[in-house]
Amino acid sequence: MFSQKPWQTTGQRTWNRDEDREEEKTIHDIDATEFEWVPALRFLFAFGLGVFFFLVPVSWEGQITVPFDIAAGLITDAFPTLTGVAGLILITAGGVLSAVAELRSRGVISLDDRFAERIDLQYWKTTPLFLLLRILGVFFAALLFFELGPAVLHAKLVGGLVWGTIVLSIVVIIPLGAVFVNLLVELGGLEFIGTLARPFMRPLFRLPGRAALDSLASWIGAFTVGYYVTYNVFHRGGYHKRDVFIIATCFAPVSIGFVGVIVSTVGLLQIFPLILLSWAVAVILCGIVLVRVPPLNNIPDEYIVEPSPEDSFTGSPTDYVRFAVRQALDEAEDEGIGSTAMIGLIDGLKVTAITLGTVVAISTVTLLLVAQTDVFQLIAMPLSPVIAAFGIPDSNLVASAILISGIEQVSAAAVVAKTSPIARFFVTIVAISQIIFFAASAPMMMDMFNDIPIRFRDLIVIFALRTALLIPIAAVLAHTANYLGLLP
Repeated sequence: MFSQKPWQTTGQRTWNRDEDREEEKTIHDIDATEFEWVPALRFLFAFGLGVFFFLVPVSWEGQITVPFDIAAGLITDAFPTLTGVAGLILITAGGVLSAVAELRSRGVISLDDRFAERIDLQYWKTTPLFLLLRILGVFFAALLFFELGPAVLHAKLVGGLVWGTIVLSIVVIIPLGAVFVNLLVELGGLEFIGTLARPFMRPLFRLPGRAALDSLASWIGAFTVGYYVTYNVFHRGGYHKRDVFIIATCFAPVSIGFVGVIVSTVGLLQIFPLILLSWAVAVILCGIVLVRVPPLNNIPDEYIVEPSPEDSFTGSPTDYVRFAVRQALDEAEDEGIGSTAMIGLIDGLKVTAITLGTVVAISTVTLLLVAQTDVFQLIAMPLSPVIAAFGIPDSNLVASAILISGIEQVSAAAVVAKTSPIARFFVTIVAISQIIFFAASAPMMMDMFNDIPIRFRDLIVIFALRTALLIPIAAVLAHTANYLGLLP
């Protein structure tokens, strides 16, 4: 199960790292980029705009949030029907173009080569499983959008969650985020942040420093934005397969804004800063452990395009800052702001089209199971004594909530909304730190990163390992907070 052979698609050409290139140097051995005003202004504008959009806290309707969350919410609230139509069109386009690509590859239909290249038909080619899921996504999307089919499909925690929350959010978040993320990635922000993060990313998490931007995009914006950054860098040769797998499963959590939704659901908004700190501790500790055990440490360090890894060097903190600026200016030298933003928008729409159908198909089926069966309560029964052994009250409900959070976190929060504060705190930390949830993030990463490929059974294993680690971590954090009198 943990051999390297499964992480290879048929006929895939791969590259390995150039060890000579990665020989450690001092910063003075690396060629410096001469200062030029145009690249400098381009970098400063793109970086400043990205930082403002994703990072600067602002007060909005009585809450502290970021401009990205405000913009996405305004678009979704102002144009719900238009956003829904856009979602239906993108899902349908993804399903139809994927089917056309498959039929053409099998010789069932013929298309002019120039036309196939113009619509980038190869981009839509996928495995038979994901082709089926994308087509099922079209079917479910039509039922949800036109409100057809049985009433249970349109219940608040099924169709209401799939269409009203997941679909509408993704349709806006990925393309909108892609515009600003592409400005950061292509105009120097990736190299700037990546260079500054190298001293701790590689020793702690075995990742290049640039992975810090992916994580930041997920924490501040949304996991979908983080995936887009990772996808972009992966296809530019900046990450190998293991990097991508680690980032997607360990460092692409739900956003701070979504954490606020969950914390509000369990009634713990008054200790929101404590939950954010506990969340960061849990994610970091899990990451340190999981990158060193199977399956993550067995994934090959292969690139799918010509490698462009970070140069290794040593230097003082001042040297790192100077070199970060040099790297950023070098990256910003050739690209224009308008064209970079437009490329980001187009890429964001394409990524949305290839993944949204899969998300709709899987999330609809899984949420129907949650709403209509007791399967999760039955599966959670063996976990209840373990929870109780760590001193967490209401262990039966807590165990069910932990498993349900592997499907969708808001539903898990609702399960324990009336329990004791320590139980609510415990479930909140586990739920927001599991990262893999099978109603949205799991199908999206499997479809978006099918060049690795990320497999469902590996996600099950990683989810189980994360949960096993998070139970004692969250229990210690919960008991500590309770001992210090920090819980309400």
